[in-house]
Amino acid sequence: MSKYNIQKTEKEWKKHLTEEQYKVLREKGTERPHTGKHNLNFDEGTYKCAACNQKLFESHSKFDAHCGWPSFDEAIKGTVTNVLDKSHGMLRTEIVCTNCGSHLGHVFNDGPTETGQRFCVNSVSLDFDKS
Repeated sequence: MSKYNIQKTEKEWKKHLTEEQYKVLREKGTERPHTGKHNLNFDEGTYKCAACNQKLFESHSKFDAHCGWPSFDEAIKGTVTNVLDKSHGMLRTEIVCTNCGSHLGHVFNDGPTETGQRFCVNSVSLDFDKS
């Protein structure tokens, strides 16, 4: 049994997501930097998982890290889980949605705020609800 609340086959995910969303969210891909619609969005609101609609980040935690992807200094408690990522000859910490297991991006310990964290998230893995 899966540890995620949302259970779909890969065929169902492909039907539900765009090709780019599927590549990032389900195949752990990365969108090109500086191309995502949420990178420079600083409106007030809530960022949600594009695969399952779970709330992930509040706009007050977003900052411009100048890295080309939306960056946050904290996630909404219990919505993101860390997974060791040894791909591409690197050691990184992948972040996934706790509700559906979709890949969101990575978290780094070089954030500029008191949390010290920088959640570097693919825009395509997010939806946004403006306050």
